[in-house]
Amino acid sequence: MNGAVKPGWTAGVDEAGRGPLAGPVVAAAVILDPERPIAGLADSKALSPSAREALAPIIREQSIAWGVGLASPEEIDAINILQATLLAMRRAVVALAVRPAHLEVDGNRLPSIEGLVGVRTAVAIVKGDSKVAAISAASILAKTVRDHVMEQLDTRYPEYGFAIHKGYPVKAHLAALDAHGPSPVHRRSYAPVRSRLR
Repeated sequence: MNGAVKPGWTAGVDEAGRGPLAGPVVAAAVILDPERPIAGLADSKALSPSAREALAPIIREQSIAWGVGLASPEEIDAINILQATLLAMRRAVVALAVRPAHLEVDGNRLPSIEGLVGVRTAVAIVKGDSKVAAISAASILAKTVRDHVMEQLDTRYPEYGFAIHKGYPVKAHLAALDAHGPSPVHRRSYAPVRSRLR
């Protein structure tokens, strides 16, 4: 959507799902409302699943705008996980209902802002998800959305246990790969999957 650009609006951007062997990488962008602060924001990895699930709808309700972007396993395999992550971040920013002037992005790499309406500047902040409230909010949204995607994929491919481990390379997941081979949603460019292709 092409929304209004307000000077000073900043979006926090973060991702979830770079390490798993299956499923998409998911990014979120959040513009927090300074008039409606949200208690309990933190790096999603430092929160329990129940705390993340409780905060996600509050973030959606009380923020000025939020957006989510995904990059598929096929895109990850085609352009590599870093570029797919940056692509998902761009998609999250594009999905915002209003346009920020500035992006604060977790990590040490930035998505391209070329062609993003209204966005003039962007900064990468290492460990930003534990330092900047808007990035924390984006971290929580990205993680909860990705967890839900993996739970949905579990209903299609129950033999892999996606609902439990969310696609990460735990022993049970690797054993399932040994037994069944990769599913259509596995990332074939990742070595543990590539080595099990039949």
